[in-house]
Amino acid sequence: MPKPTAPHSLDRFLAPAHRALWEAVDDFATHEIQPRVERMEGAPHRVDRKIARLMAGRRWFGVTVPEAFGGMEAGHVAKTILIHRLARVSGATAAILQASLIPVAALLYYGTDEQHAALLPGVADGSVLMSIAVTEPDQGGHIGGMTTAAEWDGKAWVLTGVKAHVGNSHIADRHVVVARTAPTGTRTSRALTAFLVQDDQPGVNRLQHNGKLGLHGFSYGQITFDRVRISPHDVLGDVGQGFEVAQSSSILYGRPNLTAVSLGLHETAVSLTAQYVSQRPRYKGKLADLSVVQDRLGGMSARLLTARVLAYHAVDMLDRGLPCDDELLAAKAFGHDLAFETGDDAMRLHAANGLDVDFDIQRVWRDMQTTYAPAGTGEVQRRRLAENLLQQQEEEASARTPWSVLHASRFQPPIVDQPVGV
Repeated sequence: MPKPTAPHSLDRFLAPAHRALWEAVDDFATHEIQPRVERMEGAPHRVDRKIARLMAGRRWFGVTVPEAFGGMEAGHVAKTILIHRLARVSGATAAILQASLIPVAALLYYGTDEQHAALLPGVADGSVLMSIAVTEPDQGGHIGGMTTAAEWDGKAWVLTGVKAHVGNSHIADRHVVVARTAPTGTRTSRALTAFLVQDDQPGVNRLQHNGKLGLHGFSYGQITFDRVRISPHDVLGDVGQGFEVAQSSSILYGRPNLTAVSLGLHETAVSLTAQYVSQRPRYKGKLADLSVVQDRLGGMSARLLTARVLAYHAVDMLDRGLPCDDELLAAKAFGHDLAFETGDDAMRLHAANGLDVDFDIQRVWRDMQTTYAPAGTGEVQRRRLAENLLQQQEEEASARTPWSVLHASRFQPPIVDQPVGV
């Protein structure tokens, strides 16, 4: 696959430092990740731990961590470049990075000075890998129905329950766990609390990793908590603030992260298909000579152009501290829909070969299925967009602080103009 440069359609969003990072990630993905893809695909029940160490060596887990703690402090555009360019080669590799960055957001925004000092240097150098555990087996993403609970016994919080689809469940050593801490009937916005839980604490158990449909090499499994004792010093944020911790992390990091994964997979689906139809014989020419194929390929290209600009536009606004809740919603929902439609077209143009493991398009298509539900399904994103639109008609809407500016005064990254993480 040819090595592309950053397209000019992104010029308004990319400083020279961003372009340097783009090239560095592409080089890393080509030389360090591409040779590992076949082995990961051939062992879906195996968790790849080496990839996390390779990225840790580049300090990419600290892309949004302040420089004072050893991080890159490079912002959301840089974070999107990392995830997008990795996903172009391996969705699983991009997932390992993006899944760890979501709990980092929770730590950044809600951690105490002591928690920052204890954990952020390790996050920055990759020695502390984090996960966030919110979803449950029966409740899914319905936070209000959460049954995992923590009770105060006078000395510590005692945590019991099960969390599912925990990104990096088998390689993270610190989990942000959201649990119910208030009696039934308490409003969800005040009923939950976030905790910092070490993976090696007594009572923390990871269920055996089983391969999923896509993202082979990446673990997103179940963790059980059996009367795990948690010090009050390991409460993240205030007691009763867990819903806000989960929401803000998902909105400000989860949505753009999943958007970037979709974008990388989308780009590869288009590239693989263009290459395939250009080489595939048909009649006296190539498959690409047929007008019906060109029509479908043109639609794929248009969708990619749209998804790419929408993704980078949203995170550029986020870096600048501008209200962009709707842009983040639209980029996640529409970006996935556009990629999914392109993936289906790619499979059809590959025909029976699209089902063959010798063709990379089947891996890309499988990985595409994994970006729909996390951080909210398309239906959830569209409902939020509709609610925001309708609220604009209400006088009280002006009093609501958008999530995208709620934390703008803290750890707002600079607009970079120097090389970062290269």
